[in-house]
Amino acid sequence: MKTPAYSLIIPVYNRPAELDELLACIQTLEFKDFEVIVIEDGSTEDSASIIEKYAKSFSLAYYVKENGGQGFARNYAFERATGDYFIILDSDALLEPSYLSEVDKAVKAENLDLFGGPDQDHPSFSPIQKAISYSMTSFFTTGGIRGKEKNIGGQFHPRSFNMGISRKVYEATGGFKITRMGEDIEFSIRCISLGFKSGLIPTAFIYHKRRTDFKQFYNQLHFFGRARINISRFFPKELKAVHFFPFLFFCYYVVTALALVAFPLYGLILLSGIIAYSLLIFIAALFSTQSLKIATLSIFAANIQLVAYGKGFAEEGWKKILNNTAA
Repeated sequence: MKTPAYSLIIPVYNRPAELDELLACIQTLEFKDFEVIVIEDGSTEDSASIIEKYAKSFSLAYYVKENGGQGFARNYAFERATGDYFIILDSDALLEPSYLSEVDKAVKAENLDLFGGPDQDHPSFSPIQKAISYSMTSFFTTGGIRGKEKNIGGQFHPRSFNMGISRKVYEATGGFKITRMGEDIEFSIRCISLGFKSGLIPTAFIYHKRRTDFKQFYNQLHFFGRARINISRFFPKELKAVHFFPFLFFCYYVVTALALVAFPLYGLILLSGIIAYSLLIFIAALFSTQSLKIATLSIFAANIQLVAYGKGFAEEGWKKILNNTAA
């Protein structure tokens, strides 16, 4: 049996409807030399009926395992994949028919072992999803450093919503070392440290749904802030000045709130800074999205993103300090 060029790996946790949409996209891919491996990671709402729907459309394997987190679910798939390259996709992604063709073209032209593409919003996304997407990719929230060819201080670090590796990378690394809290960034840094060539493929973008409401978005970004500190436990030099910006923003929020109670005049002066920043986000988002509604929602998305990330960063950073002190 011929070995496929690519193994598309999709961990799933209680997302049958989203998996259905992603597999529908995969069905339309122009490049056909691939297999799909879906890992049901301890879901209470399984995707068996969805898998059956696409079983005859392309090579599709479905495995069910106890919940162990997304990193180890990917490792489980790596062990069973037969492709020359493994591509990891989040189950809440949508693809264009040209996606895999663009990947294959760039991998061969640039001889990449580690690669990824950017993400963007889809016309069908809700206004909140589009606002979140804007915030997560905006220069003014530090989201603009994502999906760039050069990472801050080094090579491009693919993220697991749209990440590819060669079989050589898997054999050299053994896959993910941790299962959550920045597992993809730790993995990317480790791959690069071993000398593997990393590159961004701008044309291999995905439509990433992310979260559908601001409460979910807050929880996700709070977790991201904690994850950045967790990565620094493995690679201390990867904690850059830019990662402290959300923490400082969170501190500014706290000081402003306290000042409004204790010293209202000073509090109002500090509040004007938040208002000015929000106005900047509104103008930039309006220019980018051409929508008053999305631009208005982007104000909330940007402030939530920075506050939630900064709070998670502060909490996990404090734990790290306490642990180092105790040690």
